[in-house]
Amino acid sequence: MNSLTEWFNQLDPALRIYWGIAIFASIIVIIQTTMSFIGMGDIDTGDADIDFDSDADGDSMDDAGAMHLVSIRNVFYFLLGFGWAGVSFWNTIPNAFLLGAVAALVGCLFVAIFIFLFRQMMKLQSNGVFDINDAVGKVCDVYLRIPAQNQGLGKVQISFNGSVQELNARTSSEQIPSGAKVRVLRVIEKKVLEVEPV
Repeated sequence: MNSLTEWFNQLDPALRIYWGIAIFASIIVIIQTTMSFIGMGDIDTGDADIDFDSDADGDSMDDAGAMHLVSIRNVFYFLLGFGWAGVSFWNTIPNAFLLGAVAALVGCLFVAIFIFLFRQMMKLQSNGVFDINDAVGKVCDVYLRIPAQNQGLGKVQISFNGSVQELNARTSSEQIPSGAKVRVLRVIEKKVLEVEPV
């Protein structure tokens, strides 16, 4: 342990920062991934989640999704790429500014790869056939906050026979935040649910 500490202390201060970011982000990402696989965590975290249109033929993010690209998980994926790129290219790119730019670019690439993989997972989840009327009476999770008094649409994640679907939802009550539990009251129109807080 002492030799490891001595090695770390002998590093250039900037390189120490890259190593610190890389190790910290790696630990967090490993924990997040492990929790997701064992069912203790969701793909997204917090109110600033990624929002994708998960229709089988939808390849693009909806309007709200563009505002939800910054999630806690994406920040850690960026830091993961940034830190390891800084460590990897330290001896190859002597210019500190250029190294930082390359590291940031790799961090953005890590986020883009994660988004792509997440979208593919959502497509797999949404390929199941389901009857939206079966949602009535079910309790589900708010994925994207639902504005108050029918002033706009949010999204909920609801399970149909083991297949998770994302559906638009609105409420006549107060605003419902992401992560809240709601009950489906009725189907308003195609793929739009009216919900209330549980």
